[in-house]
Amino acid sequence: MPFHSSGPRPETTDFHSLFSRVFFLLTLTALTFGCEGGKPAAPPAPPAPPPPEVVVMNVIQQDVPIYAEWLGTTDGSINAQIRARVQGYLQSRDYREGISVKAGDLLFTIDTRTYQAALDQAQADLARAEANLGKTQLDVNRYTPLAKEGAISQQELDNAIQAHLANKAAVDMASASVKQAELNIGWTQIRAPIDGIVGIADAQIGDLIQPNTLLTTISRVDPIKVTFPLSERDYLKFADRVASAMQAEKRAQLHGPPLELVLGDGSVYPEPGDIALPNREVDAKMGTISVVSYFPNPRNMLRPGLYAKVRTITDTKKGALLVPQRAVQELQGTYRIAVVGADNLVSMRKVKVGQRSGTLWVIDEGISAGERVIIEGLQKVKEGAPVVPKLAAEQAAPTATPPAAVPATAVPATAAPAGSTPTPPTKTGEK
Repeated sequence: MPFHSSGPRPETTDFHSLFSRVFFLLTLTALTFGCEGGKPAAPPAPPAPPPPEVVVMNVIQQDVPIYAEWLGTTDGSINAQIRARVQGYLQSRDYREGISVKAGDLLFTIDTRTYQAALDQAQADLARAEANLGKTQLDVNRYTPLAKEGAISQQELDNAIQAHLANKAAVDMASASVKQAELNIGWTQIRAPIDGIVGIADAQIGDLIQPNTLLTTISRVDPIKVTFPLSERDYLKFADRVASAMQAEKRAQLHGPPLELVLGDGSVYPEPGDIALPNREVDAKMGTISVVSYFPNPRNMLRPGLYAKVRTITDTKKGALLVPQRAVQELQGTYRIAVVGADNLVSMRKVKVGQRSGTLWVIDEGISAGERVIIEGLQKVKEGAPVVPKLAAEQAAPTATPPAAVPATAVPATAAPAGSTPTPPTKTGEK
């Protein structure tokens, strides 16, 4: 008879115990995930990106000329409006529009046939008047001795003399008609009165031209005239110079700063301007006085109608602080500059800007000499952020005696006082 035991087998008990432990651990793990919202544990954060590389320049300190400038317009020194003097159909345009012409060059031709016929008729009238004058001259010559002998009355002689005088006046009138006809036929050829640049024609071939019709305009542009308004306050500043300039004999003795012309593209015209002379009166409505200056224009580069700034040096600012214009950020009327400190951390500074000097900008308040400002990479930085500064190429150029063991891209720290130990430069070539 087989033996039956009432208790479990030893190997079965071990298996159930192991299974229970595994199940307990799985349940505990599920509960743990459930308590954390059912989400797996977040992966570890990625490493922070390296500091961005920016280009910096040291604040420049130097003397800067102070300019006063005014907005002006260019015009020809002489503008000659070419108008027709006679009526007729425009027969030809004898010049190329927009080129230089000389005085006497043919510009337009008006149909001459009507005026040629009038000239022929005037010449015929003159010939008839001269014939009548010749007849009366013969009568006077013949009647004069006859009247002395009593062969004819004195009245007949007087009539012959008066007829002769009338015919002489008729000859003079016919001669004037011939001259007028010759003038009219000459005015059918319209010529340039001055040297200059001739404009586009306002009339076309075939148009019926009336007297005083504007055909085109010629402008003498060398020198070019620049007119600009001057306020009463500015005028009073230069009143002494203007009074001296008005005396022609003293103009050669003037040694004031020349006038400069800044064109619309920002470039400075290479030729300096002459002494500026004001108009005779101040505009009471605008509170300004018109001032005229002349600039040499040998290549005819400047044309009438250009807007330009006229400026001149009025003072010099000693030890001004300058930064490139691209280093200045403008936002709603405020100006900021990103400054890199000795620890290579960015500091956003509000600054007060002055005038521009070429590609530089004078900074009146907010920075100090020797500080480094960011000129490239401004969009990558913020307040307190670390950066890797790289000195701009124009300031990183090697000097005649470069310091030993200092790389070309080394950025010097703020300037140390005289007599103290200089702070070693920060190397930006190492990352």
